[in-house]
Amino acid sequence: MTVAAFLAWDAPPGSAWQLIDGVPQAMAPASGTHALIQGEVGALLRNHLAVNRPGCRVAMNPGIIPQADSGHNFRIPDIGVTCTPIPRGAIAMGQPVLLIEILSPGNTLETWANVWGYTGIASVHEILAIRTATIGVQLLRRTPDGSWPDVPLAIETGDLTLDSIGFRVPVAALYAGTWLAGHA
Repeated sequence: MTVAAFLAWDAPPGSAWQLIDGVPQAMAPASGTHALIQGEVGALLRNHLAVNRPGCRVAMNPGIIPQADSGHNFRIPDIGVTCTPIPRGAIAMGQPVLLIEILSPGNTLETWANVWGYTGIASVHEILAIRTATIGVQLLRRTPDGSWPDVPLAIETGDLTLDSIGFRVPVAALYAGTWLAGHA
């Protein structure tokens, strides 16, 4: 299936869908922990951007079209940040600089496939994967020569810094309101 056909497709109700290599795939519902982390991270980013990068916007579950096989892929990360205007009626986020996936124990392989797919988007500078079973994140940051590291940087304590938007926060703050908050 092409992206155009996917976007015109009347998907079965009850699930969000993404298109991976031409095949529509239903996305599992988010756990409560996943949803709380997504909301907290979105709020932290929104507040930071409003003060420090007012031309940038954060969006939940934005559609992303990776450059590799762009005609057959429409993926949906948990959070995206772009610093370019989002035109009226846009279905996909254009020129994301930061993409965030929240890892759920049941779909880790699929989520990492998305993460590595995002590395082919020229505008993306960082990709963050946030764990839900324990406190910690994995960060991929594009190097100055434009390449990506083979292995993400694991951060379990201390601060997380996102250079793409000039953002710094304690890793534990991402988990406010979750059962993990008391385990930092």
